[in-house]
Amino acid sequence: MIRKIYLIIITTLILMEYVILCIGNRYGGDDGIGPYIANNLKNQENNNFIIIDCGTNPENYTSVIKRFNPKNLIIIDAVEMNLKPGEIRFIKKEKIGVMHISTHNIPISLLIDYLEKYVKNIYFIGIQSRKMSGELSKEVKKGADFLIEYIKKRKFEMIKILD
Repeated sequence: MIRKIYLIIITTLILMEYVILCIGNRYGGDDGIGPYIANNLKNQENNNFIIIDCGTNPENYTSVIKRFNPKNLIIIDAVEMNLKPGEIRFIKKEKIGVMHISTHNIPISLLIDYLEKYVKNIYFIGIQSRKMSGELSKEVKKGADFLIEYIKKRKFEMIKILD
């Protein structure tokens, strides 16, 4: 019985396709969009899809990500992109260092640099914030709901790339 459980766990780790790392402060207005998305995706987890709500400390989850050994890591966070609130974009690595990305302990660019040694593909998805205090804004919540549906259906091509 224990061997069977062990084999299931090993198979799950080998087949891991996606880890989604949702970043944000649930009490920081639109910065809470990461936890909001994580909460809404949790019941979608399966052998190829793990959701991590890392709060404002994504660096604390690097060992978890390495243990899952995913083919793809998707990082989601509130970002200032000079777009309308709630708009969603893939952000290329070279653009991350020059953008204001939320309020976390380490720059996202350093996190990505470190994880690139362990994960084949890393994608960063930003959601344009409106405010960083109070509750989530309606616009950002609506954008997050679209993103949740894209993720559930694996319709990543629906997300534009930030110019």
